[in-house]
Amino acid sequence: MSQWEEGSRRRTKALQRQLLDIRKEKTLELQRREEMTAHLKDQLHGRKAKTGLERKYVKSSAELLVYQGQKINTHSEKQLEDEIRLLQERLEEERRVHMETETFLKKHQTSLDEKLEVWMERYERDMEDKQQELNSLRNKKANNLSQLQELAKKYRDIEQVVIEDRMEKEALRRKLEKEHMERDAATKIQSWWRGTLVRRGLGPYKKGKKPKSKEGKKGKKKK
Repeated sequence: MSQWEEGSRRRTKALQRQLLDIRKEKTLELQRREEMTAHLKDQLHGRKAKTGLERKYVKSSAELLVYQGQKINTHSEKQLEDEIRLLQERLEEERRVHMETETFLKKHQTSLDEKLEVWMERYERDMEDKQQELNSLRNKKANNLSQLQELAKKYRDIEQVVIEDRMEKEALRRKLEKEHMERDAATKIQSWWRGTLVRRGLGPYKKGKKPKSKEGKKGKKKK
């Protein structure tokens, strides 16, 4: 129950008590006026010497006073009743708004609970899927690491083979160069030796002795 509703109830009760007090007060006033009217009537009866006009005037005054009092009471009662009715209408409107608000909040809370449940289910599914993906990535990483290690080992083995092959090729190249140099040197030595034998006429290139001819001798003499 809201503070406004509680205040409205207290105001209604206060107005009802005020209305009762006014009614009591007006009733007492009416009684006093009736007593006054009776007193005036007694005076009228006691004043037989007064004319009928005076009696009518007194009676009219009394009736007017009674009428005015009743009219005032009726007007006050109507104002209080209107105010009470207005407060009751406001109180009823407040109750209706409160009920509608409570219904809306309950409905909204139910909707939020349903959405929360759906989101929690989706979150659990997403977490499970992500965990599976993470496990798959870890397995792939482990496999890739194993393959990488294997490839690294193969690379080291191939590199070792290549190094050994290069060393063998280098040794063979040096051997061939050495053999080529030795052949060149041997060829040069043989050519030099052959030229020496030829120039000196030694060995297989040795020249035979020729008989001296007369013409040769004559030619020498002429010289």
